[in-house]
Amino acid sequence: MSDEVSGGGRDVGAERDLEAEAARRRRRAQFLRELHEARELRERVQPRRARAARMRQVLRMRTFRW
Repeated sequence: MSDEVSGGGRDVGAERDLEAEAARRRRRAQFLRELHEARELRERVQPRRARAARMRQVLRMRTFRW
């Protein structure tokens, strides 16, 4: 009988881990959406500065060694 109780505890713990992982993924997805939106807004508001930042990023990627 004690095996059934301990087995159930593991299932509940695993289910909580899955729920926590799902919640973390939802928060991360929301954060990335907001980050992307903020970058787009910044590009619209400051196109010259954003273009310079894009050019620097391209240059960085070009000089980066894989």
